Amino acid sequence: MAAAANCIGRGGAAFARGALVATLLLGSAAAAEIRLSDDAGRQVTLAQPARRIISLAPHLTELLFAAGAGAQVVGAVEYSNYPPEARRIARIGDSAQLDLERIVALKPDLIVVWRNGNAQRQLDKLLRLGIPVFYNEPRRLPDIARAIEQFGVLAGTEAVAAPAARAFGARLAELRRRYSDRAPVTVFYQIWDRPLMTVNGEHLISDVIRLCGGRNVFAQLQPLTPEISTEAVLAADPEVIEGVTAEAGQAGNLDAWKGWPRLRAVARGNLFVIDSDFVSRNAPRILDGAAQLCEHLAAARARRK
Repeated sequence: MAAAANCIGRGGAAFARGALVATLLLGSAAAAEIRLSDDAGRQVTLAQPARRIISLAPHLTELLFAAGAGAQVVGAVEYSNYPPEARRIARIGDSAQLDLERIVALKPDLIVVWRNGNAQRQLDKLLRLGIPVFYNEPRRLPDIARAIEQFGVLAGTEAVAAPAARAFGARLAELRRRYSDRAPVTVFYQIWDRPLMTVNGEHLISDVIRLCGGRNVFAQLQPLTPEISTEAVLAADPEVIEGVTAEAGQAGNLDAWKGWPRLRAVARGNLFVIDSDFVSRNAPRILDGAAQLCEHLAAARARRK
């Protein structure tokens, strides 16, 4: 009886150890699972940190590198040229036309998408493939720091992402301290000239303008990037006209405004241009563009009579 009891005891101990191991393994698997809500309000679930990521916008590629996940990006759209390492990533089309076969062949475990920058019909096809899709759509500058943190979680690179997000937040706070309370300056921000287009108050660039103590004269319009008329700009009579360069060496196509010398921005010499890679991409370098825009508005204040 004693031998039998001893045998049962050993068997019970072995069972207990097995149960403990199984519990630990299940707990570890549960801990590895990632659940995050994206900017479309959808919950995205990954069984483990993503190891093969596809980026569908240049700014998303920059954000992934900032979050320490650059080595995990296996595919990106055209114009994903920063940092320089991004140029070596396989191309899967552009925002207008994605190569879905190429995307599938790269076997991604996560696709990151610019919610308002990719064609919805193509995104619908991606969703039907069953590959996890995470939408990103920053509307305020702090959203960029949040996106860096989110991508760090999704890729398992929090050790890099967390300090990068803090550094962005600290620089943003310093710019806000220096410029946001200065005398307001009215701004027309021109993103294109044919047709003439601007940004409304919900666009991230409007948050940059506010950061610098500026006021977007077309903030009330819809949609995010509305078409406007020359007459509307003349009626608004902005103190500053800010443009962006689409390619190196371009002047931002602002010279046409010199045909209206009584426009305040023209009369005071307040036609300014920023490199579009700095201010038009929703990534950390937007603060480089913000610093330039803030200095432009400071110059406009100094030219007041």
